[in-house]
Amino acid sequence: QVQLVESGGGLVQAGGSLRLSCAASGRTFSRSTMGWFRQAPGKEREFVAAMTWIGGSTYGADSVKGRFTISRDIAVNTVYLQMNSLKPEDTAVYYCAADDGTSAVVAGRGRYWGQGTQVTVSS
Repeated sequence: QVQLVESGGGLVQAGGSLRLSCAASGRTFSRSTMGWFRQAPGKEREFVAAMTWIGGSTYGADSVKGRFTISRDIAVNTVYLQMNSLKPEDTAVYYCAADDGTSAVVAGRGRYWGQGTQVTVSS
């Protein structure tokens, strides 16, 4: 059974930083792409960033470029999202997603999803 478990969310002031983690288990992810999405209250879920497990190619939304960085640690099957210069509009539940196809993950159609972690940025 595939499991994606996010952690690292919390409350932070504007301008601050947080690092989210997504620990993956239950299958081999060597051919997968891992991604981060977020959903704010009353808004649709949106793509944030993605990374191929092998090769480390990255993809990111324009709204977070220069502020958020995705990375992974293959040894511990974990993908990270380093979030700097946080803004109140970054407040959302952040979800980790995974699948074998990059396009599917980036489009939000990945088969595997975590339960989400809340990020709240105060002004």
